[in-house]
Amino acid sequence: MTTRRRWSARVTKHSNALDLDRSVFTWKDPRRIARSLKRSAERSHRRKSEPYRSAMSMLTFYINRAGDNLSASQRRVLVQAKAELRRAFGRGEDARSGKRRAKK
Repeated sequence: MTTRRRWSARVTKHSNALDLDRSVFTWKDPRRIARSLKRSAERSHRRKSEPYRSAMSMLTFYINRAGDNLSASQRRVLVQAKAELRRAFGRGEDARSGKRRAKK
């Protein structure tokens, strides 16, 4: 039963799409987390989608799978990392809601 409950940890640790920095999701700096995920996604030749989607998917996957085991403060850091990741890839808040930003 132990291996069944910990499949998500295995996926995070041995992702076939991204080579993540060690303990990236435990870091306290959202910008550093976003930079690391961006770098991993851009360097990967095994990912199945564009770098932004791969990086955001891995971050969202970790947040969702950590569930109640994730402290409120670390959850805040990871949610902020999502915003930093959007910024790092040049995606605005409007991209999340599906709206297009007007060009200036």
